[in-house]
Amino acid sequence: MNVRVSDHDLAITKFGIGQPVPRAEDPMLVRGEGRFTDDVAAAGQLYAAVVRSPYAHGVLKRIDTDAALAMPGVVAVYTGHDLLDYGRLGSALPFTQPDGSPMRRTRREAFATDKVRFVGDPLALVVAKSALQAQDAAEAVVLEIDELPAVIDAHAALAAGAPNIYDDAPGNVALDYRFGDAAAVDAAFASAAHVTRLDIVNNRVVVNALEPRSALAEHDRKSGRFTMTVGSQGALGMRNNLADALKTPKDKIRVVTGQVGGSFGMKGSVFPEYVALLHAARALGKPVKWTDRRSDAFLSDHHGRDHEVRAELALDARGRILALRVDGLCNLGGYMTAFGPMMGTLNVAKNIASVYRTPLIGVRALCVFTNTVPTTAYRGAGRPEGNYYMERLIETAAREMGIDPAVMRRRNHIPAGRLPYKAASGMTYDSGDFTGLLDRALEAADWKGFKTRKAASRKRGRLRGRGIGQYLEVTAAPTSEMGGIRFEKDGTVTIVTGTLDFGQGHRTAFGQVLVQKLGIPFESIRLVQGDSDRLIAGGGTGGSKSAMASGAAVAEAGDKVIERGRMISSHLLEAGVADIEFDRGTFRIVGTDRGVGLMDLARMLNEGTIALPPDMPATLDVDHIHEGAPSAFPNGCHVAEVEIDPETGVVALVRYTAVNDFGTIINPMLVEGQLHGGVVQGLGQAVMERTVFDESGQLVTGSFMDYAMPRAADAPFFTVESRPMPATTNLLGAKGCGEAGCAGSLPAIMNAIVDALAEYGVTHVDMPATPEKIWALIRNAKKRG
Repeated sequence: MNVRVSDHDLAITKFGIGQPVPRAEDPMLVRGEGRFTDDVAAAGQLYAAVVRSPYAHGVLKRIDTDAALAMPGVVAVYTGHDLLDYGRLGSALPFTQPDGSPMRRTRREAFATDKVRFVGDPLALVVAKSALQAQDAAEAVVLEIDELPAVIDAHAALAAGAPNIYDDAPGNVALDYRFGDAAAVDAAFASAAHVTRLDIVNNRVVVNALEPRSALAEHDRKSGRFTMTVGSQGALGMRNNLADALKTPKDKIRVVTGQVGGSFGMKGSVFPEYVALLHAARALGKPVKWTDRRSDAFLSDHHGRDHEVRAELALDARGRILALRVDGLCNLGGYMTAFGPMMGTLNVAKNIASVYRTPLIGVRALCVFTNTVPTTAYRGAGRPEGNYYMERLIETAAREMGIDPAVMRRRNHIPAGRLPYKAASGMTYDSGDFTGLLDRALEAADWKGFKTRKAASRKRGRLRGRGIGQYLEVTAAPTSEMGGIRFEKDGTVTIVTGTLDFGQGHRTAFGQVLVQKLGIPFESIRLVQGDSDRLIAGGGTGGSKSAMASGAAVAEAGDKVIERGRMISSHLLEAGVADIEFDRGTFRIVGTDRGVGLMDLARMLNEGTIALPPDMPATLDVDHIHEGAPSAFPNGCHVAEVEIDPETGVVALVRYTAVNDFGTIINPMLVEGQLHGGVVQGLGQAVMERTVFDESGQLVTGSFMDYAMPRAADAPFFTVESRPMPATTNLLGAKGCGEAGCAGSLPAIMNAIVDALAEYGVTHVDMPATPEKIWALIRNAKKRG
């Protein structure tokens, strides 16, 4: 059997690892053929609406549902008392207090029955024959709540006499987190030639995913099995967490996730509404569908960030870091979410050293309950925070000590020759060239030409500043991940894996890994991720780990396909297995031109035209589990330039350069797109997004009329370069890129703003740098001057 291999060579050249393959997902989405949760309908489905607390804090006395039940089309109303037999929601993170006792794990009932703890706390589910009927009836539910004083920010929650939100969390403290040798850190500070101190606000943000949360719950009485169609960040993880919440065996729940219109961490957890929907579906024997309204999403979707820290840097006389100390407050909101205690504690400790030699690190953080919307992971989940704190300290220290900020960074960089390097965070960095990245970023940004641009801005009546944001992230350690490969009868090849695409472009990237491994046609590849019934493992998407997890799983599964193919083709070609080689899509007898193409072999197996002995694999299909690799360390250097109108305080980002080390890059086009998105989200947090509660706990910025979001016109064209040094700790050499844009942009933009305002004596500006805030700083400086 003679085989041409040119088609396989072409596939790898155009579609293999490293090629800028256009997203295979896009044509379907552009045509409006995506399948988001609200697009799914089940025969005979009912519709649900949620009744929420209008008060931030109060004793729930009674819920009167009589009027709602009497309204047209209403089928049922469920309250927290109907859901008491189910499990509680909360965090399973293994944090402990300084004395070794466990973190105070306040457990959340699906719907509150005793107290309400934030405006938007869900209290009842109204089910009706139409969505409008359900919403009308929800407005007829009468709540009797004895309002209590509310506490909004973490500082106030710790004050003497502050309202106590939980009886079993005295002083509103859930966790007193400690990291590092405090005595050694204190000693280093005591001996330092210079200490830089900053009080820094990491402002709360509303996630505002393009697609609001939505869910369709079904229950089959015959099998006793639930099906939940819902946006998630991993079908298997959502299934497992729903099973815990329902106190139901895992095999009694199927989770199906189609396209997801953004998540950024928020959709990765079980929400109370999901428990109520599944209960209603079982109780009524009919599917029940719910889609959140945007106005409710501001109140009900978990928020991000919301930390306040005092950050301190101890240095010797030449500006070399001796120690770093952070004392912070983390606002958990009214309830502890699955990841709520992690971002301002462990992830800050892991990431704050960044690319710098930092002999000692001390972190203390109090995780505090308040009467605000609960917080969870948001793009980066502590990684941007840690890098932001360090970069603001480095920049401020350089100004205070009269050292050029680039020189200060080079002086403290971990030299490439000292890698692998064990940082004080406990992480061991395996690869990187941090000084090389800085130097290239400054060159690409035309750092030396800044004075000319600054003078031109001044002629137009504008202030101009520049800022560096150098970062290193510690990605989440990949969990066990499935790599399944199916050769379908129609000639397509299906990848099955447990990460989940909510904008990343997984079908394209994982397809390229498979093309590189097996040489099959890229256009024949399909991807299945969002069906828990088809997964045998899956850690979901989060922590910038998908390429390391699913990419490696697919590559290893490809190796198993090759081994199966060698055995089967040895029988077909009448040769020993040891004499069969595989090269770019073809199984061939070594030293001959006799062979069989992989896709031809799959077709023959599907058609049953090969008679195989019983001890030989009957198919090329593979189910494989990749055991997780360690964390990787994406890093880079971003340079921002801003212009400020001193008459209005408006900040404009006018130039942006990013040079990054993401290790092996599977698809440079996808990587650049991910970076753009992260940078723009960082821009939003840095200068626009301001979440405000009044003293009673009402969300004042509860709509897009009051909450500013970045648009395309707010961002300049980006200059993006790659200087990859492949990771040595995972199969593909990838480092992850999905959250790096935030990690680089927050410090780069804020350092540029402070630089622009330096002539007014401004040394620090907290996010968001809104026009009002900047105008006031300039005005006050002029008054003083």
